[in-house]
Amino acid sequence: MRPTVVLASRNAHKVGELRAILVGALGDAVEVVAMDDPAVTSILDGASIPDVVESEVTFAGNAALKAHAVADATGLPAIADDSGLCVDVLGGAPGIFSARWSGRHGDDAANVALLLAQVADVPGEHRGAGFVCAAVLAVPGSADVVEHGQLRGTLERAPRGTGGFGYDPVLRPDGDERTCAELSAQEKQAISHRGKAFRALAPAVRTALEVV
Repeated sequence: MRPTVVLASRNAHKVGELRAILVGALGDAVEVVAMDDPAVTSILDGASIPDVVESEVTFAGNAALKAHAVADATGLPAIADDSGLCVDVLGGAPGIFSARWSGRHGDDAANVALLLAQVADVPGEHRGAGFVCAAVLAVPGSADVVEHGQLRGTLERAPRGTGGFGYDPVLRPDGDERTCAELSAQEKQAISHRGKAFRALAPAVRTALEVV
């Protein structure tokens, strides 16, 4: 079996995106699996990985909590990220609360609707925002490795596009006329905050798994 690293997420959209980024960076040298993969469930032998309360106040802190929960439960290297949208005029909010900005965790439509309502009167020149990602590699017995990525852009006034997830339909990357939800998966991975953070993390994954 190839060396294995576990993605510490139950979000199917995110797992698919992150696996594609890591496979693109690492090739087939490493097996990148999700938490519900048979390779993981067989190790757990009927047990479950506990849900993590994201109680830290930084993206890196919350990512570390999630990565350690998986690494501790499985004994395998684990990667987690914590990501969000930081809006300049809101002082960096929603930030770490992005996924539950409307009060219901993971309700993308409600989160987007509330955010757009909050900045409805903000003129275009002040609608700067950016996706931020902290990615953490946790390896049992080793120090954490943390990398960051950012994608800057401008908030649109209404959602556009059907790709991606979260706030993708309302952020237009700098230098493009399309929102993140209108980009192809490959285009998005090339510039995204997660793409930047996970590609930066790839050399540490190679080292941790002793992959040449």
